[in-house]
Amino acid sequence: MKWNWGKGIVVGMIAFMSFILYMVITMSTDKKYHHDLVTESYYAKEMAYQTEIDAETNTNSLKEKIEGKKTKEGWLLSFPSELDPAKITGNVFLYRPSNQKLDFDFPLVLSGSNLLIPDKQMVDGRWNITIAFEYNSKEYLYKKPIVY
Repeated sequence: MKWNWGKGIVVGMIAFMSFILYMVITMSTDKKYHHDLVTESYYAKEMAYQTEIDAETNTNSLKEKIEGKKTKEGWLLSFPSELDPAKITGNVFLYRPSNQKLDFDFPLVLSGSNLLIPDKQMVDGRWNITIAFEYNSKEYLYKKPIVY
């Protein structure tokens, strides 16, 4: 059997396609490469998106902004002094993009005008923090990616 350029190109293409097919099957079936959905109820959440936009607009219209920084004790969030901490009710949600098992939420309870998320609950890396709160019957939403 004689070997020529045509046969070499065909063999090379078959080898490349086999490699790609192997990678697709491996990535699709192996649990090690499994990735979580961003949210379970994606479409239901999308329907309420305008409410989120309005709440974020309310947060952006505050004179002072919510500030966050890393401290020895954990992540410290400082709320604007124009808001009375006793009248704020809401929820804090921390989302870890790389691992759904690390996600957690808790009720918003301020100490003065600050909120401390303890160091023992946080793992180094990227987090998305979402604070949904109500003040004087007006909804506010603070969303920000942080690196802890």
